[in-house]
Amino acid sequence: MTKVGQALGQWGEDIAAKYLVEQGMVILDRNWRTPSGEIDIIARDVNAVIFCEVKTRRGTAFGDGRESVVGAKSRRLRMLATQWLALSGIRPRTVRFDVVCVLVGGGVAPEVSHVRDAF
Repeated sequence: MTKVGQALGQWGEDIAAKYLVEQGMVILDRNWRTPSGEIDIIARDVNAVIFCEVKTRRGTAFGDGRESVVGAKSRRLRMLATQWLALSGIRPRTVRFDVVCVLVGGGVAPEVSHVRDAF
C-alpha cells in the first residue's frame, strides 16, 4: 500500500473510532497485529466486545467497503478475535463483528456507515 493509501486508511480509522465512541462504545484496542493479520478496532458496547473492520474509500466505484470483508477476510478476523480474547483474558457475553465504512472526498464531511453483525 502506498503512503497516501496508508494515511487515508489511518485517517478513516480515526474517524471510525471517534464515531464508535460517540455511539457510546469504549475503544479497547486499535491496530492489534499478529503475524497472521490485524484487527482495526476492538471496542466494548455494554456486554459485547466488537471486532471492527474499517474500510475507507474515496468513492463508490469499487463499492463502499462492505463487499471486501467476505470469505477469507472474515475467517481471518474471527481467528484473530479468538487470539485477542485469549490474550486479553476478557470473557464477554457476546462477540460481534462489525464493519465501519468511511466515504471521503468531494470536499464534504466524511460519510460513516456502520454495519453491525456484518458477518
